[in-house]
Amino acid sequence: MKNSLKFNSTLSTKLVHWNESQNCCLWKGVTCSEKGRVIGLNLFNESISGSLHNSSLFSLQYLENLNLACNKLSSSQIPSQFGNLTNLIYLNLSNAGFEGQIPIEISNLSRLVTLDLSIDIFLSDSMLKIEKPNLATLVQNFGKLEELYLDAVNISAPGNEWCQALSSSAPNLRVLSMSQCYLSGPFDSSLSELWSLSIIRLDGNPLNAPVPEFFANFVNLTSLHLSSCGLNGTFPENVFQILTLQTLDLSNNELLKGALPDAVSNLTMLSRLDLFNCNFSGSIPNSMANLVQLMY
Repeated sequence: MKNSLKFNSTLSTKLVHWNESQNCCLWKGVTCSEKGRVIGLNLFNESISGSLHNSSLFSLQYLENLNLACNKLSSSQIPSQFGNLTNLIYLNLSNAGFEGQIPIEISNLSRLVTLDLSIDIFLSDSMLKIEKPNLATLVQNFGKLEELYLDAVNISAPGNEWCQALSSSAPNLRVLSMSQCYLSGPFDSSLSELWSLSIIRLDGNPLNAPVPEFFANFVNLTSLHLSSCGLNGTFPENVFQILTLQTLDLSNNELLKGALPDAVSNLTMLSRLDLFNCNFSGSIPNSMANLVQLMY
């Protein structure tokens, strides 16, 4: 497989040491099962470039964990052959250099628990999109999915579309990270069905809508990131009663009204609270001095 991958040998820390005369299960970045089958491949930041279309990577039919994040795959599309790796549980292609439409074949990966196709706009100028097929089609078989990272992927969907797509196909979702995806609002009530949500990251989407009361029903919520979303209306006070909350970022929502209730002092795990450039009013409860974890 090494010969089918183009990489920079001076920057590589794993591939460069692969020895064809050695058992591949001993190679750095490779994990094998007790039967000697390759089930894990971690090639994070290996300076892999060029195309993967003819790579023998796609012959690893027992692969369960694959990490190709932070590579330089020449602004090519995600190969449809990824859809052949149907045993995948974890797939990380974040900042790998891919561009264009995410292929329908990704929807074949029905065992996925974690899917990361996110892009850090400060690290990459690549642009992925979910258009045809749309989000609903892409996630249609993701009943086991718990973590979804699509940050900076162009989805351009209205609230009823993206909310219903996720709630109907990924009911076990714990991490929803879709910042800067060109998502619009309003939030659809179907989102409330994702009761396991622990992390919601939707920063930088033009939601232009109020935060629904049902957000207070996400009793496992630890992080809520809704900065720069054009939020309006009044922020539901009951969210401040979610005792698991550690991070709440509502910054840069000039039309978002609200107040800090005394109940905020019960959020003993709260370490970050950002209300910069919001339209909150009223006094800061003295009891907030008891929030010893609060750093920001």
